[in-house]
Amino acid sequence: MKRLKMKMQNNISIKSIDTKDYHQRSIIFSLFSVLFFLGAFVSSAQVTSEIDTTKIRIGEQINYKINVEADSTSLVVFPEGQTFMPLESVEGLKIDTTKRDSKFLLSRIYKLTQFDSGVYTIPRQKIIIDEKPCFTDSLKVAVHTITVDTTKQKLYDIKPIIEVEESGSGRLQFILGVIASLALIALAAFLLYWFVWRKKPLTEEEEIALLPPYDRAKLAIKKLDESQFLMRAEVKEYYSELTFIIRKYLDEKVYDRALESTTAELINRLNLLKEGNQIPLSKETILHIESILQRADLVKFAKSAPDTALAEMDKLTIDKAIDNVKVSLPEPSEEEKLLDQKYKEAQERKKKRRKIWITVAVSLFLIVATYVGFGMKYGFGYVKDTIIGNESKELLEGNWVESAYGYPPIFIETPEVLKREDVEIPEEYKDKINTALFRYLTKKSGLDIQVSTTTFKITDAQGQPKELTDDEKAQDLQKTSETYLKQLEAQGAKDITVKREKFTTPNGAEGVKTYGTMNLALSDDDMVPAKYNLFLFRAENVRQQIILSWRTNDNYIDDIIERIVDSIELKPDEVEEKEN
Repeated sequence: MKRLKMKMQNNISIKSIDTKDYHQRSIIFSLFSVLFFLGAFVSSAQVTSEIDTTKIRIGEQINYKINVEADSTSLVVFPEGQTFMPLESVEGLKIDTTKRDSKFLLSRIYKLTQFDSGVYTIPRQKIIIDEKPCFTDSLKVAVHTITVDTTKQKLYDIKPIIEVEESGSGRLQFILGVIASLALIALAAFLLYWFVWRKKPLTEEEEIALLPPYDRAKLAIKKLDESQFLMRAEVKEYYSELTFIIRKYLDEKVYDRALESTTAELINRLNLLKEGNQIPLSKETILHIESILQRADLVKFAKSAPDTALAEMDKLTIDKAIDNVKVSLPEPSEEEKLLDQKYKEAQERKKKRRKIWITVAVSLFLIVATYVGFGMKYGFGYVKDTIIGNESKELLEGNWVESAYGYPPIFIETPEVLKREDVEIPEEYKDKINTALFRYLTKKSGLDIQVSTTTFKITDAQGQPKELTDDEKAQDLQKTSETYLKQLEAQGAKDITVKREKFTTPNGAEGVKTYGTMNLALSDDDMVPAKYNLFLFRAENVRQQIILSWRTNDNYIDDIIERIVDSIELKPDEVEEKEN
């Protein structure tokens, strides 16, 4: 009992404390409320929003208006951007300002829209007044779909997704590629002409090289005389050039190893040739050449420096030695001259063959590189067909013809104009049937296009036009397709597969499509795979028919057939008018 009393006393004391805290909090909250009310009263700014309608259709716009009443000194910031989601802000008009008593009324209209049906809520919008946020009320808007009168507006199935080529057709890109290739070939041809075939002017060194050995040696002596080697005390360079002149001349006219031989080897060789009466050089000339070569060796290796007068004398000695060698050598015979001329002609032919091989190699490289480049970009088969030629490719990329055939007309786009063909009608049906047939056939690629319109004069027992039921129209189309399949068999087609489905043209004409595969007989032993499409449209007294057949061993035929099929259009209104 004591414990219970103590517990109750404790609870009473706790409650008394809580009640006291509660009164204190109430007083503080009341003070804050009064201060907030006074602040709002002092600011006295009012924000409202409105819309001109709560119901719109998809794509229509509503006017959402925000009104702010504030002091003339207040700074007001309206919302910007897409703050109205899920509605889309199309445009925000300029702020309209109106003075009302001592205050200003600021208004701004936003044009909003939505492209999906449903009920949407425009969220509260934040307006800042003197750095204090204020909010509008949220509003609901209903977006309705557009009602379509199906009795006047026909509905079509959604077409499948198709691939769209990049800007600029593939054919245009191919033509531009060909132009670029031709420009590259022209550039290569110009470079070949400029660097290979063009007769270039000879340089001074080339002109000297074409001179006879004696003239070349004398010219070298003259240039050595004009040099400044001795004036600059460049004795080593002077003797090196002097000995090279005599060695080069002897190498070409006397001993073909004079350039790489030592002085002793060269003099010994000259003495042997003299003793063998192969060269009529005097002993004195050989001794002069030997002394000059030995002196040059001393200059080069022992670094001796003969005076200028001796160097000049050695030059004159070498000049005279060259003359003596020329005089001592016999003139070339006519046979030698002829051999020399033949050698020159052979060298010219060799140069010409080299130019031809370079031209052929560069041309083959450009051709192969162009073929590989275009082949990797457009396919090797396409490039080959472009170069060699392919009938189906030319049909696909040619100027197609869009025309109407028969009446009621069948509108169709084809690679070439269809030509009218005569149709044999039995005598007993000539008064009841009239058929107009238009056809295009390519025997090489096997593409066969037939468009025909058949009108009937069907009457009942009283002679009045007879109306066909839907079942009768379906039976007629079934019978017509079976007749066409029998014609294929009569023409030698085998292994025919048959599929049927409903077909609707882009403008809403409904018919039946019969299609499949077969093997065509080009000869008794040659069968090729092929396909066929038969499109039939039936009205009361009109049957319209489109036949497409083609061989499948063609890289371009499927694109041709697809383009033709996509272009088929009939005019149902004109069919009805024909019936009436």
